[in-house]
Amino acid sequence: MNHQLQTKPPEATETFPGLFRCPDLISTRDLGPRGVEAVLHLAGLMKSRPSVFQRALAGRQMVMFFEKPSLRTRLTFEAGMTSLGGAAMFVDQTKARLDARETLSDIAHNLERWVDVIVLRTFAQETIVGMAQYASVPVINALSDLEHPCQALADYFTLQERFCDLKKICLAYVGDGNNVAHSLLLTCAFLGSSIRVATPAGYAPNAQIVADALEISKLTGAHIELLTEPHAAVAGVDAVYTDAWASMGQEEEGEKRAQIFPPYQVNRKLIAHAAPHAVFMHCLPAHRGQEVTDEVMDSDNSVIFDQAENRLHVQKAILYLLLGSSVRLPVRSPHA
Repeated sequence: MNHQLQTKPPEATETFPGLFRCPDLISTRDLGPRGVEAVLHLAGLMKSRPSVFQRALAGRQMVMFFEKPSLRTRLTFEAGMTSLGGAAMFVDQTKARLDARETLSDIAHNLERWVDVIVLRTFAQETIVGMAQYASVPVINALSDLEHPCQALADYFTLQERFCDLKKICLAYVGDGNNVAHSLLLTCAFLGSSIRVATPAGYAPNAQIVADALEISKLTGAHIELLTEPHAAVAGVDAVYTDAWASMGQEEEGEKRAQIFPPYQVNRKLIAHAAPHAVFMHCLPAHRGQEVTDEVMDSDNSVIFDQAENRLHVQKAILYLLLGSSVRLPVRSPHA
């Protein structure tokens, strides 16, 4: 990868020639440390100077197939693609799985003749893996039961805006060891940051994801802890993150989980154990009064809507890099 991440003077120029030598974003693991840093860096440039990129993807077309409902993911991808000059198309798959009418390979070979990038929001990770295997155009994981890479990238971009040096902060994730937790673990590992994940017994993150994150951390210096005690997890941290106790597709477990997860609710008493400057994070939608209280959600330290906004900028960066476009532009700090 030719992209260099060091700071350059304002008069310098920089080119982003393509994404990290990987054709798809199926998992955070596809990116590697430099890929994650490149997405965050470019997202900052795009957020601070959107006009520079207005025609960057002119003539490119994106199709989205969503097996699960969406507000933030759909609108931020659509707004992102159109703001870059491209076109976005949406196919509602909430009534039937993507491959219900024909094979995934046949769908992929059709799509690659029509569009430049495929965005999938699915239940099974295997659906995304299969689409990427068959399609010759880039495939993006916009959420599966296993991972949510775009969300985690936006979350760490939000933390970078707030704290600058991600290697010096610690994030606590409290709740279900779900797809968001998985992508947070992997993103943290690539960035050399620190994370504590506290879940009830039996609801820990996927063992392979954890093993991969720990292996990555040996190279990057990241610090990863898995706990079951939420107060220990949030003690002194810079950010406290939670998510729904039951993800989409787990509705039948809602009553059971409602009996297990109350000790993991992020409320005033729990977040008081964090550092005074700690921010509260949630990927949304939130179930107010369950995993988090209104008092925390609506507090001055809540950055939930910053996270939602930053989905737009991060996904623009992903689209731009995956589609291999390049542009020369003045390089300045996003905060200059």
